[in-house]
Amino acid sequence: MATYKKKGGKVKKEVSSTVEEHSTTAEVFNTLDETASKSEQWIEKNSKALFTALIAVALVIVGYQAYLKYFQEPNEKEAADELAYPKSFFDQAQTNAIAGDSLYNLALEGSDGKYGLLDIIDNYGSTNAGNLAKYMAGISYLRTNDYQNAIEHLSNFSSEDEMLGANAEGNIGDAFSQINQPEDALDHYIKAANFKNNELTSPFYLQKAGNTAMDMGNFAKAEELFTRIKEEFPNSGEGQKINSYINRAKLAAQK
Repeated sequence: MATYKKKGGKVKKEVSSTVEEHSTTAEVFNTLDETASKSEQWIEKNSKALFTALIAVALVIVGYQAYLKYFQEPNEKEAADELAYPKSFFDQAQTNAIAGDSLYNLALEGSDGKYGLLDIIDNYGSTNAGNLAKYMAGISYLRTNDYQNAIEHLSNFSSEDEMLGANAEGNIGDAFSQINQPEDALDHYIKAANFKNNELTSPFYLQKAGNTAMDMGNFAKAEELFTRIKEEFPNSGEGQKINSYINRAKLAAQK
């Protein structure tokens, strides 16, 4: 006997589906209502703590702005004024090979009741002038053969300037080279070369790094460093004569 579908069966299915959808939607809204209610209750319960936290944040912001205006800015100016005196000796020492040591010592220690670089570092170390004093003190120690102090002060100096930042790393390398720590010297020469690549400091310190690697007997590393000059800085002074250095490294590796 033939079997027939009852009329309206499909409609019942659609109605059932719609009811389920409405039920699910209702559940979602109920959940959202419950969550919102709980959030409101939590805020109401913790309103005092939240208000206290907001006040604390506001006080920190206001305090920091006051610190900048009434302490840091005057401190920066005072430090810059104090730095002018030892900087004059430092600048003279840079161009005066004969009296260099005594001028560097005056720069470091000061005289006639005036601050030297070390005093500025102690009293204004967090200022821009204090930071620059660390660099000048490091160079002064390096030029007077006090290599450990040179390393310490140059390591404490920080700068985003492509020349000062690179030269600080490079001079740390020079200091390590002088105390017979070539591995450390090589590391800092490479850091100096990689510090904001440019046509002046990068090839200069790559060549120093390559020569240090040669002295260490690491000829493959030396060739790699010299080749970087050839490929990346061919128009630099070092790049125009680098082929002889590359060939020397290759020949040394074959022996």
